[in-house]
Amino acid sequence: MARSAVTNFMKQQGFAPEPPDVAALRFKGLLFQPTIVGSMMLAAILTQSAAIFLLFSGILWLNVLVPAANPFENLYNRFLARPRGRPPLIKAPGPRRFAQGMAAVFMLAAGLTLLEGWRTASYVFQGLLAVAFAALLFGKFCLGAYVYHLLRGNVALANGTCPWSD
Repeated sequence: MARSAVTNFMKQQGFAPEPPDVAALRFKGLLFQPTIVGSMMLAAILTQSAAIFLLFSGILWLNVLVPAANPFENLYNRFLARPRGRPPLIKAPGPRRFAQGMAAVFMLAAGLTLLEGWRTASYVFQGLLAVAFAALLFGKFCLGAYVYHLLRGNVALANGTCPWSD
């Protein structure tokens, strides 16, 4: 894993700079949540389950509104970070919470459009979710955090934290 891509990802997420070894460990921890949510999103897409989309939308909203109650970070800290001596995950900074909120909105939209029988609209939301999660899990690029920085007028920061930026 390229260190500059990890450093850029951590900066994009709103975390303070850390030594490269610590950042690499924290990066692995930060991927715990999207790996689970992305897997469940894939299950929801394959089964066309509005219930899964709505359940995970609700969990993501909890993460946004009450960051200390984030079940993924709490599980990671208790069962993976602590026993393995890894740095614990801390309360998500603004860009990371915004990205979680963006995913929550798209999952809510995918679930509600499925319930309404609006298949084409649901496929659009599902496709956007799939692209965003693929970019995050395989490309170290968080679309939600990128949009956060753009909306705040930090275009140079947003573009400078892309995985292909150095």
